[in-house]
Amino acid sequence: MAGSFGKIIVGVYVEIKRSDGRIHQAMVTSLNEDNESVTVEWIENGDTKGKEIDLESIFALNPDVAPEDEISPSPETPPPPTPVSVKVNKIAKNRRTIAPTKNDTPSRDNRVVSTRARPSQLQPPEPVPPPITQPAAQPTQVQTAQQLANARRKSNCVKEVEKLQEKRERRRIQQQELREKKAQEVDTTVPNYEILYMIREFRASLDYRPLSTADLIEEHRICVCVRKRPLNKKELTIRDLDVITIPSKDVVMVHEPKQKVDLTRYLENQTFRFDYAFDDSTTNEMVYRFTARPLVETIFDRGMATCFAYGQTGSGKTHTMGGDFSGKNQDCSKGIYALAARDVFVMLKKPCYKKLDLQVYSTFFEIYSGKVFDLLNGKAKLRVLEDGKQQVQVVGLQEKDVRCTEDVLKLIEVGNSCRTSGQTSANAHSSRSHAVFQIILRRKGKMHGKFSLIDLAGNERGADTSSADRQTRLEGAEINKSLLALKECIRALGRNKPHTPFRASKLTQVLRDSFIGENSRTCMIATISPGMTSCENTLNTLRYANRVKELTVDTNQVVEGVRPNVHVDDDWDHLGSSPQRDDLKLLCEQNEEEVSPQLFTFHEAVSQMVEMEEQVLEDHRAVFQESIRWLEDEKVLLEMTEEVDYDVDSYATQLEQILDQKIDILTELRDKVKSFRSSLQEEEQASKQINSKRPRALL
Repeated sequence: MAGSFGKIIVGVYVEIKRSDGRIHQAMVTSLNEDNESVTVEWIENGDTKGKEIDLESIFALNPDVAPEDEISPSPETPPPPTPVSVKVNKIAKNRRTIAPTKNDTPSRDNRVVSTRARPSQLQPPEPVPPPITQPAAQPTQVQTAQQLANARRKSNCVKEVEKLQEKRERRRIQQQELREKKAQEVDTTVPNYEILYMIREFRASLDYRPLSTADLIEEHRICVCVRKRPLNKKELTIRDLDVITIPSKDVVMVHEPKQKVDLTRYLENQTFRFDYAFDDSTTNEMVYRFTARPLVETIFDRGMATCFAYGQTGSGKTHTMGGDFSGKNQDCSKGIYALAARDVFVMLKKPCYKKLDLQVYSTFFEIYSGKVFDLLNGKAKLRVLEDGKQQVQVVGLQEKDVRCTEDVLKLIEVGNSCRTSGQTSANAHSSRSHAVFQIILRRKGKMHGKFSLIDLAGNERGADTSSADRQTRLEGAEINKSLLALKECIRALGRNKPHTPFRASKLTQVLRDSFIGENSRTCMIATISPGMTSCENTLNTLRYANRVKELTVDTNQVVEGVRPNVHVDDDWDHLGSSPQRDDLKLLCEQNEEEVSPQLFTFHEAVSQMVEMEEQVLEDHRAVFQESIRWLEDEKVLLEMTEEVDYDVDSYATQLEQILDQKIDILTELRDKVKSFRSSLQEEEQASKQINSKRPRALL
């Protein structure tokens, strides 16, 4: 390959032809073997300029640097004579640049040192003076030899140019064949078809061993799995790429498109491992078999079981928990809610459980912006309180008696019709709340076991904590806080921590029993979208699920047949006067990388605002009830004044007492309302101070 460049080396000056016809000298700065060309640079008007020129053009203007024939000219054959005038004209023709003078500024390019003089500044070519005529002379033997050598050089130059043309043509044909081959394998009309081709090549190298019904169902105290859904209609319409691969029963791979500085595109293949991985062909029955079904037996053994569906909006959470969709209609019989209820009624008929005389009840409620609403009772607002035994009670929550799977399906349909939803970019009717469906077993009125199945709100909503709309901010703040609290509560359960920060959010507060019971088991189903447009949200969902699982206790460290003794530290004297704030502080300290100081301040402001809102509402209700009593008392006083000889002194005394009570109670309520309005302003100011970086825990 080096011979193709003849006598051209880096640092040598050659003559080049510009696009405007000018010919001047330029220095060779690099040799390009790939396309048989050289890169040259020159100085013009104080600026360094350069271009890439093929060897054919270089050899045409500089025959002295072209490859020479290996056979030297024979000295026996004398060359024809060359007139002096021809030689002079040739020199004048090949040198059309002005030589550098003393006053020229030095070149700024000092990367290559040349042994030949280099012009520092080039000027446009000047008219060449007419050649000097000399008397004709007879050609000498030296001149004749030089002429033959030049002829041979020109002949070799032509050969080299022909070779270059052949090589260039072969390269064009090879590249065209490669493009045609790729076009046959990948539809080039697809956006990002290069990425699609790379993904296909990578997948072709994998050994696929997907999950099957023949695989054993392992027992996990905390089970974390991932489910991939197929591309939906919207993604198919825009011809989105599937960047998720599930090669085996417990591995998920994400092919994240990246781009180098030189704009070259490549894939970053990230691998995650979980207890189970379900591909886009898996049915709800298959997912249920490995996730929620093993938990059903737990509640018959006086335990607490919890199953979560977690992921971004439109990733398949509601489909997994509630059932298949056909348009806007949902077939509730094929969701985990109904499948779990079916197995509960099957197990009730077993002799070992039939003698217990257990009754089955169901509840269905949602948590929206830190408030609880009963979906089976006209969406009545409920209060969450701790009783004297420090047990969390959802005051007013109705438990419906169910005797068969059909009863459960009816309740699910009623609850889903009432659930709060809103439009997002991913789904026209996305869930904005956490939906909690519970199957409760009671024996003689006392709690025997409870199975909580939760369809969590879309995790991408938790990122919207700086919206101009307060309601949207509160939605995002509650989702963000509850998902962080849920993760830490599951971690505490897996690591047998002495304290569980369940008071940090309303979701974990109502699920307290699921995290502290000695016989508690939890399963999380992380649902992911396969499209390249959802790659960022998918990665964050997988990272969240991975952090939940990676800190769980090794099952080999737990004695077989003995449940770890998990308890809650309820001695709050050393933590402060507000357990909720202390749990929130603990939650943020454990997630310093995910929760910025500004976000913690915002969460604290929101929690304080919600707490004051509840106090104001409670006091307002009390004042309203007291006002009814005042009206009755005032009515009696007014009736007394209808008598001719009523006791004026008694009337004035009683009226004054009523007015004093009114003033005291109303003044206290007014002060609380003022404080509540101040907390609203603090929340708004805190929302403006949040960093633009979104919390990694959710996205």
